[in-house]
Amino acid sequence: MQVSSLASLSGLKEPALPRAVEYVEGEAWIWRCCGCGVDQQLQLQFDPEPGNPLMLWLCIAGFFLRLQKTFVNYGEAMMYGLETCPNAWLRTHSVWGRYTVSFLLIITQLGFCSVYFMFMADNLQQMVEEAHVTSSTCQPRKILVLTPILDIRFYMLIILPFLVLLVFIQNLRVLSIFSTLANITTLGSMALIFEYIVQGIPDPRNLPLMASWKTFLLFFGTAIFTFEGVGIVLSLKNQMKHPQQFSFVLYLGMSLVIVLYICLGTLGYMKFGSNTQASITLNLPNCWLYQSVKLLYSIGIFFTYALQFHVPAEIIIPIVISQVSESWALFADLSVRTALVCLTCVSAILIPRLDLVISLVGSVSSSALALIIPPLLELITFYPEDMSCVTIAKDIMISMLGLLGCVFGTYQALYELIQPVSHSIANSTGFFQL
Repeated sequence: MQVSSLASLSGLKEPALPRAVEYVEGEAWIWRCCGCGVDQQLQLQFDPEPGNPLMLWLCIAGFFLRLQKTFVNYGEAMMYGLETCPNAWLRTHSVWGRYTVSFLLIITQLGFCSVYFMFMADNLQQMVEEAHVTSSTCQPRKILVLTPILDIRFYMLIILPFLVLLVFIQNLRVLSIFSTLANITTLGSMALIFEYIVQGIPDPRNLPLMASWKTFLLFFGTAIFTFEGVGIVLSLKNQMKHPQQFSFVLYLGMSLVIVLYICLGTLGYMKFGSNTQASITLNLPNCWLYQSVKLLYSIGIFFTYALQFHVPAEIIIPIVISQVSESWALFADLSVRTALVCLTCVSAILIPRLDLVISLVGSVSSSALALIIPPLLELITFYPEDMSCVTIAKDIMISMLGLLGCVFGTYQALYELIQPVSHSIANSTGFFQL
């Protein structure tokens, strides 16, 4: 958070925390503070992190007023929150709050990258091994079990060197060009997918009204996984030309994504029922038009990989570079990037189950960053300022929901992963539809 004060703070010995935020004309914000009787007008440029943006912003602004900090990120907000809490043990070990958040961020974003490896390999395998039977006529597909020519892990190794070269690009402004290309290819692919799945939808009354509770646990992890994709904005925000418009862009983008996910998930299940694959692109007809959809979507995911990778790179690389001389800084930087990409590839090779890995990543780390930590941080930060009972109850309920989802969702995903399965089920391209 970069802050330039538009009003003197010298009259406040111990600034109270902001309890409401009001946007005013121009680039200024008014923070209405408890107990001080004064409106302090500040020009703020937030540095939001993955999680609940509004809760985090309020806490970060509070730490500026209380501790006079000019830059506070998610991990530091957790540390400062623990430093100011009433419990002496938590104050003493507050630095572990920052370490925990940073660790969860690394696990979450590298988990996303591993999922991207599996997605691209799944689609590449299907495109290559179905090429000899691909036709120009797009007909509904029948389910056949075919023996893959090459193991899916081989396709992951093919993709690996190209991703290593991609992550060597460190400038986010350059990556934004690739991000634009990714958005274009993704939107084009989604348009063709919607065009196909809305045609000839079977009678939905034949579908079960409710799945088992085990499936719901996997759904929880998957849903949180998709929500936590907002994490990539923490670095992009810092390089926005008009950062004061960030909240509008964030909520508009998230609203569109939620609508697209709900529509695509609902219509896709109504179309394919129990035959729905881990990725809906694997259910598309085996014709050149929809093979191009898989190619376009894979290209979009390929470029998006670099954006997801940027988050853990920003956390890990500065620590490594600080331990070497300046002459070795570039070598250390590129080496760490290469090692992290290889790590995501190895993870995908060891667990090539796209659907279960998505649920596992969402349950383990995304739920903590999105549902557990932000409400607890709000409680720690604002409890001394006489929080209302409704707010306290709300924060406790959200954290409990996240904790239960984390525990049971992780258990169910791990249980499914250790079950013995045939090769045809071990990855989402085990069933080819012709």
